[in-house]
This record gives sequence, C-alpha cells and structure tokens, in this order.
Amino acid sequence: MIAAILHGFILALGLILPLGVQNLFVFNQGAVHPRFVRALPSIITAALCDTLLISLAILGVSVIVLEYDWIRILLFSLGICFLAYMGWVTWNSKPGEQKQTAAHSFSPKKQIAFAMSVSLLNPHAILDTVGVVGTSSLKYTGLEKVAFAAVCIAVSWLWFFGLGIAGRTVGRLDTSGRLLSMVNTISAIIMWGTAVYLGYSLIYS
Repeated sequence: MIAAILHGFILALGLILPLGVQNLFVFNQGAVHPRFVRALPSIITAALCDTLLISLAILGVSVIVLEYDWIRILLFSLGICFLAYMGWVTWNSKPGEQKQTAAHSFSPKKQIAFAMSVSLLNPHAILDTVGVVGTSSLKYTGLEKVAFAAVCIAVSWLWFFGLGIAGRTVGRLDTSGRLLSMVNTISAIIMWGTAVYLGYSLIYS
C-alpha cells in the first residue's frame, strides 16, 4: 500500500510539474483577479478535468476510446485550433488591463470553458495521462489501485490550488505588470509550440 501511495505521489508530481498550457492558465487567473475566490472556477475546473482523465486512464476507458483514429484526429485538430487561438489571445493581452476588467473578461463561465479546453483539448497531456498513469496503474489491484488513484488525484488538486495562490501572490507584488507580461509571452510561445508539435504528430503518426 505504501509503495502504491509513494509511486502515485512521485508520478503525479512529475507529470504535473512541467510548465504547460494548463498550469500557466491557472497561474495567470490567480494573478489577474483582484480576489483569489474569483479564480476558483478555473482552479476547480482544471482539477476536476484532471480527476476525470486520471480516473478514465486507470479504468482503461480512455485507451479504448483513443484506439479509434477518427476520435484521435478530431481531438488533435480541435486542440491545434484552440491552442493557436489561445496563444494569439494571450500574446495580445495586457496584464494591467486584465486586472482592471477581470470581473468582465474572465467571468466564471469563461474561466470554466477555457480551463476545460486547455485540459481536455490538449491531446499531448491526455496521451501522457493515458500512457503513464494508466499503464503504471496496471501493476496494482484492489485497494492498492484505489490508493494509487487517490494520491494522483490529490496531488493534482493541491497543485492547482497552490498555483492559484502563487499567481495571486505574484499579481499583488507585480504592480508594474512586467512579470505578468513575461508570463503571458511565455504562455503564448508554449501554446503555439504545443500546437506545432500536435500538428507534426498528427501528420507523421
């Protein structure tokens, strides 16, 4: 049991730590909103999406679904279009203006939609979850598998809340908006880079 818990903790942390679209979006929402509670829709949605993906990976459902080529092509195509659009929006966003109009520009519904999109329309992240978490869970059965899944999910929730808090702290300290502007630039480049990578994978897979 302890081995399954440690394995789940290390694996989930290793998968979620790298700088990616989902992480940067949650961090950015924590930074641009005047109150932390206003960023909760994006944080909770991202965590729920990860919970869904981890659960499907461990149950083996996602592996069956991704065996169909048309689903994979559709998922990759939607992901490429969305990441290209999000990169353009992020590149052109101005942190100072975001802070002033956060309540209007990032409504709870929009946060939920964007968080779901960066979580569920990122085939690279989905394939990582299926390939790594799903495959790793095969060595466990019964309570050990449940413990493995629970720890992976718990790490995800704690990470996203931590990112939101970190973003809020940076947002309060960065009065000039220069740091957030740099984060936006990095976010846009990562989004476009991911879109190019997905396009390459779709063509040559």
